[in-house]
Parts: sequence; C-alpha cells; structure tokens
Amino acid sequence: MRLARRGFILGGAAILSGCATASAQPASVPQLAAVTPGPQLPARPAEVITAHLNTTRPLDPRSQVRKELMDRAMAALDIHDHRITRRDRMYLVDFKKFSGEERLYEVDLEGGAITLMRTSHGRGSDPAHTGFATSFSNTPDSHMSSVGSYATAGASHGAEQGPNVLLDGLEYTNNLARERAIIIHGADYADPAFLAREGKLGRSYGCFSVAHADLPALRERMGQGRLLFAWA
Repeated sequence: MRLARRGFILGGAAILSGCATASAQPASVPQLAAVTPGPQLPARPAEVITAHLNTTRPLDPRSQVRKELMDRAMAALDIHDHRITRRDRMYLVDFKKFSGEERLYEVDLEGGAITLMRTSHGRGSDPAHTGFATSFSNTPDSHMSSVGSYATAGASHGAEQGPNVLLDGLEYTNNLARERAIIIHGADYADPAFLAREGKLGRSYGCFSVAHADLPALRERMGQGRLLFAWA
C-alpha cells in the first residue's frame, strides 16, 4: 500500500515537472495527500403513505364539529360499545345550530374527515318555527326531537316516509325511538329548494329528516350498528 501511494506521488510530481519545463518556469511540487473515500450510504427509499396510516391522522382536522359534541360522542362510543359494533364512522347532530346550517356530520373515524349535511328537528322542539330547537322530549306524540345516543338499525322502507334508516335509542332520553317511529328519512321540507324559499328547514315529528338527494348514500353508509349522537 505504501509503494502504491509513493508511485502516485512521484507520478504527480513528474507531470508537474513537465508543465514547468514547457513554461520554462521552475515551480515547487506540492505534497499530495491520499484521500480515503468515506463509507457509501445506501439510497433512501421514497416515502410511501398507505391507507393503514390513516389511523394516525387527526380527527376533524378543520375543527368543524363543536368540541363538546365531539367529546361526548367519543365517550358514547365506549359507553355503548356492546351496541355500537361498527367504529369506522359515526354520525353527529348539533341541535345548537340553526336548521338552515349543516349540522348533521358524518365523521370518518379512520381518516378523520368530516362530511356535512342538513337535518330537521321536531315541530314540538320549535313551536314558533324560529329555526332553533329549544326543548327535547322522549314522550310519544310530543313531536319533539330526542337527544342522546342511537344505534343505527339498518335500512328500511315505510308506507308513509318511504326509504329510511331505523334507529334504536340507547338512553333514557331516547329509548322510545322505535315506539315513536323516530327514523332518518327524506323530506321535501329538508330539500335545498325549501331552504332557499323559506330561509330555514321545515319541521318533522321528531325524525331526523334530510334532503332527498342526501338520503340514498346516507342510508347505505349508516347501515347497522353505528353511532348517531344528537346533542344541544
């Protein structure tokens, strides 16, 4: 190894000596140090984001849902885990908001995204038809909305309301939902044309009525065993 290095140095000196002769100018020969190459690092593979990483993404990244509502709904998932068997998404209703606003939320519990829709409240909860629900009840024939946790019970079809989603109330505030026929269904008074004309949605008999255009996808995605949590 020393011989090879010495040969390298002498060869470099000879080349420099030839350049000096051609220019007729004497020049000193610098001492060249051998350079030892550093370790070669492997190329870093490209970063790949896959679907399974969705579970690490923040829930509601745009803060579209009121914090109290979200916190209560997350707690309800655990409280009613024996009835809420599907935890890929949940549905929230914010009865503090005006009926003309988007206050029905589909929450993607795996990816964090929020989808917003409109829903009506019961006429008994807003007798003056102000657009705000101010009282709630679980009493039959009260025509009021009920708050609390529901489990979706699958798609159905009724003689009066047509396609709908059945709900089972899980708390004392809504456990008569089946008896009261509290369901999710489409209604003309929840359509955009009604809102544009009246400035607010119409009122139900306590059902979560939605726009006809929203119902088919909602009916399919809600399915059975998912949480619907309504609060004011």
